[in-house]
Amino acid sequence: MDETTPDPVDRVLARADAHSGVRVFGAAQALQDAGTAAGGDTDGEQWDREERAALRRVPGLSTELEDVTEVEYRQLRLENVVLVGVHLQGATEDAENSLRELAALAETAGAVVLDGMLQRRPHPDPATYVGRGKAQELRDVVAALGADTVIADTELAPSQRRALEDVVKVKVIDRTTVILDIFSQHAKSREGKAQVELAQLEYLLPRLRGWGDSMSRQAGGQVGAGGAGMGSRGPGETKIELDRRRIRTRMAQLRRQIKEFGPAREAKRAERKRNTVPSVAIAGYTNAGKSSLLNRLTSAGVLVENALFATLDATVRRSQASDGRVYTLTDTVGFVRNLPHQLVEAFRSTLEEVADADVILHVVDASHPDPAAQLATVRDVIGDVGGRDIPEIVVFNKADLIDDDARLLLRGLEPRALFVSSRTGAGIDELRAAVEAALPLPAAEVTALVPYDRGDLISAAHETGIILEQAHEEGGTFLHARVGAHLAAQLAPYLVSR
Repeated sequence: MDETTPDPVDRVLARADAHSGVRVFGAAQALQDAGTAAGGDTDGEQWDREERAALRRVPGLSTELEDVTEVEYRQLRLENVVLVGVHLQGATEDAENSLRELAALAETAGAVVLDGMLQRRPHPDPATYVGRGKAQELRDVVAALGADTVIADTELAPSQRRALEDVVKVKVIDRTTVILDIFSQHAKSREGKAQVELAQLEYLLPRLRGWGDSMSRQAGGQVGAGGAGMGSRGPGETKIELDRRRIRTRMAQLRRQIKEFGPAREAKRAERKRNTVPSVAIAGYTNAGKSSLLNRLTSAGVLVENALFATLDATVRRSQASDGRVYTLTDTVGFVRNLPHQLVEAFRSTLEEVADADVILHVVDASHPDPAAQLATVRDVIGDVGGRDIPEIVVFNKADLIDDDARLLLRGLEPRALFVSSRTGAGIDELRAAVEAALPLPAAEVTALVPYDRGDLISAAHETGIILEQAHEEGGTFLHARVGAHLAAQLAPYLVSR
């Protein structure tokens, strides 16, 4: 955004008093400015990001009467959207934060946010979500701005969506649709694409609509379909019923396909458990800097982008503690407030990485206007997948973007939290030390004299255990260490008492 352009939020708040019961939201803002989004030299080659950004917006090249066409990756024309939300009395700040987040979601999906409306009312209107009068005001705003789409900051019922479309005369979608669209754009792996498609079909199934001939019967009647004759008489099956059946069949296929990915993931996880390799899951709100933190800790080269849900597929990288123990760091999919339950169910196999971890690294964006909501949202999802009892380390990332007063407030929110900056590297050493201290200790303490031809056992003890004492003697290598149960069984023939 050009420095001379007025801040859209200031413009919106200045206009707010002129709209009785309505708050108007301006053009969307990114969650970070370009100057603070750079990842430094820790983000690897970033070929995926270069490919995703290969086609960028080129304004001013339109041949239409109105210059509204721009170019962006995967889209030739950007949708111009207007946002609309409803909030209760006294919940204005939460509603504004939610609408800002919706604006960032719309930008990530490839749209241009022109304006928006926030209405205060006791509860959403069951017919049109905002009420008939405000729906007509929204229609006037859409017509004046030339918007293509209205996005509601909730999950609309099918009847609400149809009724609101009838009034505003443009396409109406909801928050869930935008999130599903972003996931569809960013999914890379076969499993990720299958999970996203399953979530989309689960969302679409109760929202199918019939148009014109789509409601016609496919069989039945006096003659029957294709002259089938006797046995074919009756009401038949409508096109929309056929579509529902196809969707259910495809959903069953996708569930089987996702289930088939499980054994390979379970085998890898079982191998780590057998070798007592502790696992650390990096969880957190979307765009909190999880992938950047993983790159800073392990030089993993995972895609990093200043966008919501930039990475969806779980990435596992190997790291080593200062005492020589090996552990894994797993980057997981980000969360967001009002995360569609379809996505939670579809990505449950991916979220198992969080539930099976030994330590959860909970990353929070320190510069976010509402970090408490981020903490609550992520902990709710972690609880849903069965990870509530796992040890948690709260990390406030992007600490270079906050001042001392904000740091003091965050310290009051989480007294034992760590402050780091994945961009500058500040606090990373303290974070590594905290992760190592939280790793579970190997279960068995052994004292053994290992023959020199079994150096593989000594190597395994260094990688997965804690060496308390080691010495080279005439009969072999004397080893006093804490190791896992599997390695302790292999060392059993060489145990000695000293």
